[in-house]
Amino acid sequence: MFKNVLVGLDGSEHSLKALETATQIAKEFSGKLTLIHVYSVAVRPIIVPEPTTFSPAGVSVITAEEASRVAEAVREAGRRVLAEGEQKAKAEKVQVETMLVEGHAVQEIVRAAKEGKFDLIVIGAKGISRIRELLLGSVTDGVVHHAACPVLVVK
Repeated sequence: MFKNVLVGLDGSEHSLKALETATQIAKEFSGKLTLIHVYSVAVRPIIVPEPTTFSPAGVSVITAEEASRVAEAVREAGRRVLAEGEQKAKAEKVQVETMLVEGHAVQEIVRAAKEGKFDLIVIGAKGISRIRELLLGSVTDGVVHHAACPVLVVK
């Protein structure tokens, strides 16, 4: 029934509980897990001729090199989250793959679920950023409302 399960991971306590639940489901149905971490790099460089002369109040100017380092640090954090999840699933002898994707979390999870023809999405009830949830709306809520397959929300 649930042979192909997509698990959203962000490193939060709820996403790790979702991984535990998904692992048990995969074991029960001899299924496979795909762990997805979606990251967003909000830092965008502003190119100005002389950065020292351009400094509006409250705006930090960073170089393209600094922006690149920030983006790589965000990607590396995502890789670590996925590696930890993969290690846990493999310890339970569950077949597992990982996906590291840049973009909007809801859109990318829903797209991955559709393109990968997943039978089930397992996701934590709350993510890592409570403030972001309040401002942008819950990723979990967005996935529940837009996914074409069943979604299991784990508290």
